[in-house]
Amino acid sequence: MDTHLLLSLFHIFAVVPFFLYIALSRANTTYTVYKIAFVVGILITLYHGYKTVLKFKAGSQSVWVNLIHLLFIGPLLIYIGLQEQQTPRAAYELLALSGFGALGYHTYNLIQMLNLVEKKD
Repeated sequence: MDTHLLLSLFHIFAVVPFFLYIALSRANTTYTVYKIAFVVGILITLYHGYKTVLKFKAGSQSVWVNLIHLLFIGPLLIYIGLQEQQTPRAAYELLALSGFGALGYHTYNLIQMLNLVEKKD
């Protein structure tokens, strides 16, 4: 199966619900979910930091995706995970915006992939 398809489906069905759950639950989010957000934020930052270096060296035009994760998404999740119930409203709203942005971006990618499949037949 195409890795781009799997990546889009993962973001739509796992990442977006996770982000929106935290953003909508706010201070009612459980301690465990805050810790998961913290760990996921660290993993995202490390992984996308590594991928950014590789793509930058290769001259890839898609390095911007890794930079968004490295400079924005990872640190936001780390911050929310550390602040827990004291997380400011703005951080929750940025997480909601990120979730909706990911939903739109990956849904668009799926539509593009389906259009490509239809053109081949």
